Amino acid sequence: MLNTRIQHGEFVITTNGNILVARLSGSWNEEAARAFDKALREHAAELSSSPWGHMVLLDEWQLGVPEMGPIIEVLVHWCIEHGLRRAAHVYTPSLLKKLQLEDMVTESEQDFHRRAFADTDAALRWLKEEGFELATALDPLLRADDVQGTL
Repeated sequence: MLNTRIQHGEFVITTNGNILVARLSGSWNEEAARAFDKALREHAAELSSSPWGHMVLLDEWQLGVPEMGPIIEVLVHWCIEHGLRRAAHVYTPSLLKKLQLEDMVTESEQDFHRRAFADTDAALRWLKEEGFELATALDPLLRADDVQGTL
């Protein structure tokens, strides 16, 4: 049987220093969550030999369907088991985003802690204070023309 379900929602993932950076955009369906899960695990495997941080840029993300929640929850636990220690979510304050993210991503578990920030500078300062730092400038990731469906 042919799978006719099309991915809705995009992301870019890159590893920079000991931080895995992801930018999410669009309204996500289950297929987008599965593609993100696969790509993030591949990138995280490069970092899993030591603790790592994660910065997620969410201003362009327009939430997702309920079916994506369990996929992201399992991914979060996998990441924690594979060295994720800090996650910085960056987005303009939005109650809806806050609530959906809190449903999918634990705030604190074992040695893991998550915080939300209104701008990347504050998020990067916190990550640096916690021992996670970019090796190079983040600018190329922030350009709108870098959005890709699956990496």
